[in-house]
Amino acid sequence: MTSTSASAALAPYGWDEAWAETFAPYDSEGLLPGRVLRVDRGQCDVVTADGVLRADTAFVTPHDPLRVVCTGDWVAVEPAGNPRYVRTYLPRRTAFVRSTSSKRSEGQILAANVDHAIVAVSLVVDLDLGRIERFLALAWESGAQPVVVLTKADLVPDAATLAHLVQDVETTAPGVPVLAVSAVDGDGLEVLAAVVSGGTSVLLGQSGAGKSTLANALLGEDVMDVQATRDVDGKGRHTTTTRNLLLLPAGGVLIDTPGLRGVGLWDAETGVGQVFSEIEELAERCRFHDCAHEAEPGCAVLAAIDSGELPVRRLESYRKLLRENQRIVAKTDARLRAEIRKDWKRKGAEGRAAMEAKRGRWM
Repeated sequence: MTSTSASAALAPYGWDEAWAETFAPYDSEGLLPGRVLRVDRGQCDVVTADGVLRADTAFVTPHDPLRVVCTGDWVAVEPAGNPRYVRTYLPRRTAFVRSTSSKRSEGQILAANVDHAIVAVSLVVDLDLGRIERFLALAWESGAQPVVVLTKADLVPDAATLAHLVQDVETTAPGVPVLAVSAVDGDGLEVLAAVVSGGTSVLLGQSGAGKSTLANALLGEDVMDVQATRDVDGKGRHTTTTRNLLLLPAGGVLIDTPGLRGVGLWDAETGVGQVFSEIEELAERCRFHDCAHEAEPGCAVLAAIDSGELPVRRLESYRKLLRENQRIVAKTDARLRAEIRKDWKRKGAEGRAAMEAKRGRWM
């Protein structure tokens, strides 16, 4: 098969001239280009111009969890062999990474080469704005454009209440489209389908958020299994157990993911700043460039809190995510760990000095 016909066959999956140029050295070796549809147990399904192939990923360095083959990767795969091997993956344009629950504090890559990160949030339960902010921080850090989809909108019968919920999320997600969608009656699906038709989208959210139902609605058929959620808390079991890349009938591809119980940050300072862009803009007007927004004079952030312009919850969430991200980065950066310890000692000394001064006034 010629490279031209191969490009045509892979175009629906996102193959373009830039990918072809990057792949050229492997083409000269007789390797096949393909995109990873799913990964499980050290093997993966790869769509190529010759069809879907099953390949072993052991040839790619497995020791670094951020360098393993993942769903969405473009790879160079052997044209034949038993087993057939993935030789390498092409440099990723974007990568969605979270920290694992491991004490070693490793990063885990969830999806690669994603254009849109669809954060699914169920309207069956109370909105957890802090969790939405966490998802958005990871999405911005990945390089993808986030979109928040409020699922099960048909279960919110009052239009005014639905509008209020959408507004709450829009305030939490500056610069992010927020769509209320119902897979039951189709409301909002046409707009979402238009968004995901342009490139690769990854579907993220907790179990019970309605991701598989949403995926089926976009696919126009029941491809993903769906299970009922508990009425008491809206949670469900993990219907999707692996990350699957699916071709959408209206164009574009969708990566459906298992429900994420934990969404730990992984070196996401830029993403956090994007989520809380209004706080970072206010901070530029603070009197001191290193203002901690705690009690400093001339703090524009605290002034916005006092005036009601900035909700206290937003500042507390911003601080929480920055602290968490700093701890994660410090575990892998010895110099940063030393700087943090030095800062702790300085603040401790300042606190002790303040207490001594108070005691002196009391005596």
